[in-house]
Amino acid sequence: MDRLNGKTVIVTGGAVGIGRACVERMAGEGARVAIFDLLEPEGRALAHELTERGCSAAFWQVDVADEAALKTAIDAAAARFGGVHVMVNNAGISGSPKPTDAVSEEEWDRVQAVNVKGVFFGTKHAIPHLRAAGGGSIINLSSIAGLVGVGGIAAYHASKGAVRLMTKNDAITYASEKIRVNSIHPGYIWTPMVEKHLGATSDDLEAAKAAAGAAHPLGHMGEPDDIAWAAIYLASDEAKFVTGAELVVDGGYTAR
Repeated sequence: MDRLNGKTVIVTGGAVGIGRACVERMAGEGARVAIFDLLEPEGRALAHELTERGCSAAFWQVDVADEAALKTAIDAAAARFGGVHVMVNNAGISGSPKPTDAVSEEEWDRVQAVNVKGVFFGTKHAIPHLRAAGGGSIINLSSIAGLVGVGGIAAYHASKGAVRLMTKNDAITYASEKIRVNSIHPGYIWTPMVEKHLGATSDDLEAAKAAAGAAHPLGHMGEPDDIAWAAIYLASDEAKFVTGAELVVDGGYTAR
């Protein structure tokens, strides 16, 4: 229950889905947790719920694609909790499920703004605080779509591939300062984003859910907690010799 005791963690996109699971599990492991999200009611409710349980948590409404706003929120979290030790760049969107030739420039740019710039801005403005703490951990949420082709989500593929290699660059860049940078690559995880994506690609959501689950050798989709526990490992001192790694949590999807 104390794997993250004494650490301050920021989780972007922390109000729902994988982000929420990370927030809940990290708080349960003793971390002080800053929840960043555009979803204000959900984020405030989660912070209140955790505080009522005796955890240390607070919410900031922020768009990760807005550099100035994200920097302000990161600095505010550091001031409130006495520094930052872990940055979880989780916020992301899937974009429109279209073939490449049907994607508009506006659709493409929005996915890159959230999924790529959001990771860039989060890393950029967390680094000074991690440096001041004498080291820390940055955890970037990529995807199986950052490793293999899925099809029909060109902008998302491009963004998650970028996150994968941004992670490796930063792992090398900051290793000498004891700042570890790793990526997590989930398979299909049952979250509001996946539900929305499947709903947009099929008239029968349950059939689409079953088909997506069957694409994994284990025969089902994952749950947000499956990713949260991976993030806890990377955030903890248990992973002190792990940087530049791709932690794949995908039910065997990419093993084929």
